[in-house]
Amino acid sequence: MAPTTENTKLRHNEYYGQQSTLDELYDKRLDGAKFNNQTKKIVEENNILLAYRNIKANKGSKTKGTDGLTIKDISDRTNHQVIKMVKGRLRHYRPQSISRVEILKDNGKLRPLGNSHYVRSTYPAVYTSNT
Repeated sequence: MAPTTENTKLRHNEYYGQQSTLDELYDKRLDGAKFNNQTKKIVEENNILLAYRNIKANKGSKTKGTDGLTIKDISDRTNHQVIKMVKGRLRHYRPQSISRVEILKDNGKLRPLGNSHYVRSTYPAVYTSNT
């Protein structure tokens, strides 16, 4: 019997020593904790390697990212090189503000959607050019 996706994720989390960290964060959140800066946990080497492994297995890994690269483009790099690249990119990362809106789904329910400033600023341009 093939392992389920959940079993595979758990096995990967345990292999990279991240399951206890994830469990701890989950328990704290249940107790009402709020998290402001998780950068230290994000840039832990085992967390980066876990994310890399999960992304490689993702069917969307063949899709180019905003940098124009696919997972195949970096698959020949060593783990050390991947960690260095990710840490370098995250060092100066500053998230953009997001506005949350709800959109209507086909089944009549609402789905939350986060829009970045860039997306919000393109809406008027798109709609005015089509009218």
